[in-house]
Amino acid sequence: MHPGKFLMIAGVFLTLIGAFLYFGGKIPFLGRLPGDIRIEKENVSFFFPLGTCLLISALLSLLAWLFRR
Repeated sequence: MHPGKFLMIAGVFLTLIGAFLYFGGKIPFLGRLPGDIRIEKENVSFFFPLGTCLLISALLSLLAWLFRR
């Protein structure tokens, strides 16, 4: 892969991660999708965003497929 193309793809990827981290808390459904696991006890809290991870994986796979075309 040409270094310029790799740097452009890496830049877009890092920008998307930065936007996700910045706006992640402001998206109301993020972290509350069906399939997200939340267990809260007296002294322990556990959260695993399985549904959110699947959604993000599907979107990233779609983007990768579109860029390969």
